[in-house]
Amino acid sequence: MTDPLKPPAPRRLSRIALAAIVVVLTLTLDLWTKAWAWEHLRDQQALAVIEGWFYLEFSFNTGSAFGLFGGQDFARPLFITVTLATVVYMAALLRSLPPRRPLVFAAVGMIIAGALGNAHDRLVRALEIGGELRHGVVDFILIHYLPNRPWPNFNVADMALVAGVAVLLPYLLKHGDELAQKPAS
Repeated sequence: MTDPLKPPAPRRLSRIALAAIVVVLTLTLDLWTKAWAWEHLRDQQALAVIEGWFYLEFSFNTGSAFGLFGGQDFARPLFITVTLATVVYMAALLRSLPPRRPLVFAAVGMIIAGALGNAHDRLVRALEIGGELRHGVVDFILIHYLPNRPWPNFNVADMALVAGVAVLLPYLLKHGDELAQKPAS
């Protein structure tokens, strides 16, 4: 018998819809801003938004985070494979998360969107570098965390990935055992 004073549990489908909406909105913003950067910042000087601190500056990353494995032939297929595995895992995770945690569903949506946004670039964006056509990811946000100390360029997909992991990881560390023991409903 259900308790009439206790609110009904949210339906899993509504939480999965929340994650899907986050994916669509975040991926759209990421792809739009990268297309804008490709058209307006490539071959241009950095655009100062806040002088000495925040700039829009085109860069083309043929590696992963912080340019790791940039220019390596194995990098592109490796990162595309890891991205697809991540998206599949995150989609499967949506089936086991408790529906009472909408922020966690939104975090999974951000991770999926960030992964897909950067995968899109790795599949379709190519630039001639050193006489060779190379695929990579458009980065265009440049922040100086100290005077004359810039953080490596990044993009909306990177921000979504970091924010999603920052929300999801503590949740999984605290409640991961429960997910492993509970069958999907």
